[in-house]
Amino acid sequence: MTEFDPPLQDMRFTLDAIAGVDRLFKLPIYRDISQDLTNSILEEAGRLARDVMAPANRPGDRQGARLLDGEVSTPEGYCKAYQSYVEGNWNSLPFDPDYGGQGLPWVLAVAIQELFSSANMSLGLCPLLTQSAIELIQAHGSESQKHAFLPPLIAGHWTGTMTMTEPQAGSDVGAIRTRAVRDENSYRLFGQKIFISYGDHDLAENILHMVLARTDDAPTGSKGLSLFIVPKWLPREDGTLGEKNDVRCTSLEHKLGIHGSPTCAMAYGDRDGAVAYLVGEENRGMEYMFTMMNSARLGIGAQGVGVAERAYQQARRFAFERVQGKRVGDQGDGAPVAIIHHPDVRRMLMTMKATTEAARALVYYTATAIDLSRNLPDRTAREDSRINTLDLLTPVAKAWASDAACRVTSLGIQVHGGMGYIEETGAAQHFRDARITPIYEGTNGIQAFDLIRRKIMRHQGRPAWAFLHKVRETTKVMDKERGEDLNVIRRSLEEACEAFEQATDWLVDTWNERPLEAAAGATPYLNLLGTLAGGWLLAEGARKSAAISARNDAEDSENSYYFSKLRTARFFADNILPASEAYAAAAIRGSAAITDIPEDFFC
Repeated sequence: MTEFDPPLQDMRFTLDAIAGVDRLFKLPIYRDISQDLTNSILEEAGRLARDVMAPANRPGDRQGARLLDGEVSTPEGYCKAYQSYVEGNWNSLPFDPDYGGQGLPWVLAVAIQELFSSANMSLGLCPLLTQSAIELIQAHGSESQKHAFLPPLIAGHWTGTMTMTEPQAGSDVGAIRTRAVRDENSYRLFGQKIFISYGDHDLAENILHMVLARTDDAPTGSKGLSLFIVPKWLPREDGTLGEKNDVRCTSLEHKLGIHGSPTCAMAYGDRDGAVAYLVGEENRGMEYMFTMMNSARLGIGAQGVGVAERAYQQARRFAFERVQGKRVGDQGDGAPVAIIHHPDVRRMLMTMKATTEAARALVYYTATAIDLSRNLPDRTAREDSRINTLDLLTPVAKAWASDAACRVTSLGIQVHGGMGYIEETGAAQHFRDARITPIYEGTNGIQAFDLIRRKIMRHQGRPAWAFLHKVRETTKVMDKERGEDLNVIRRSLEEACEAFEQATDWLVDTWNERPLEAAAGATPYLNLLGTLAGGWLLAEGARKSAAISARNDAEDSENSYYFSKLRTARFFADNILPASEAYAAAAIRGSAAITDIPEDFFC
């Protein structure tokens, strides 16, 4: 496996020119933050990712997490890397200074999640979940819970988990059976959970489980779930750790990928019951858990970008080193050339590059909406940013970026040819690691249904129309700009906008009368929106790159970079964005072939 080179130039460009973080610097809460500061933070994070986290990635895949005598150990190098992460205060970046946070923008924290996922996806998953748990407690915990739990979580001394899944209750959380019994000032939990990432480990001194459970008198289904904080070690009033709670890891899952991340089966209440602290009110647990889930979903999108970037870097390097075959058009005894000269290899590499950069732009643009929706001075503007950008694009960022990661890492294997299928090169690890991202934090089919039901049709289609308006504003501006590449990009965007408009018209007209038919088209509709969003954001980057190059005020290396941004957007417009029309057709016409087939057809 090749070394990891943090893509800092593209990250900075995406933050500045596409996500528009300069808008944040104008807000009072971020008045002390500058572009120079964010660049310095990215550089330091890049060093940690490259020099400390990345070297533990390959050994961690081979060794995996281990369970011995009831104790879980992470692979060699993980504890040292995590300690460096804690000592650098990286976990605290976006959180409230009153509890030990640094109060920096969330979009910067998401960009750093990408870096750490690129370097070591298995290890980067642990702080990603911890930050999501912090969000949950910050939003819904009591004052005493915030003061007791937030400082050690924000510092990284404690970690957090999302604890929902049970053997009989995967995506159907309403089938959860874990019981919560009232016990004076707390509760006692009894039940089994599975697929709990970092449910137990040796990285931190304590673990807080965010557990969905059901009180004895609760209603059936998801409306009867409550949310509890269950510590591994019970904290005393002075904050020190006391006795071990009635919680244990019973086994570790043997997974396709992310071997270094311990995925645990957990038992709560083998003896007297696990001491648990209710968050908020009973029977509102699923509502609270969505805060953690939405934070994690955007983090999974960043994971997808990270692992895609790592696969692209390795495939690109291999393509320059691997010599095989003559250049197309060479006559006679032409010498063999590196495979980078072969057209289909170049096509694959450009697909990897363009897809990864589009996914990065989508994730950063969505993350910027977190900061705007919380901190814009005008309430209407905050609501617009939340409903029409953050809520709309979060399921798209999670699903489209994670699906993109699977495509990109698969192409990475293909570029390597037969060597890609051999574990020795490490190319296969990226694909194996990426394959979980479309599954956890809600499968991508769930993301698609959430998109059309909660994010679009709850508002009678308005968020989709608002998004389409933004894209068309860009095409109007581009109509006045010169350059063949920009003209081609604009025309492709206009065609994709037409496809999205048709699909959205159909969705709005169909949803109330034929919801099953609309749901059958949800995934192609999400893919349509993700593809359009990726093409639009790359187009914005291409416009700004062309303007900078035209001013001739950049160094040669920078001009080369800006030219690459223009050509990458052109490639996306020519080779990927045209799929928008196919996605629209599948969303509109494809449902009958899904809903009209009887179940025995599959027998």
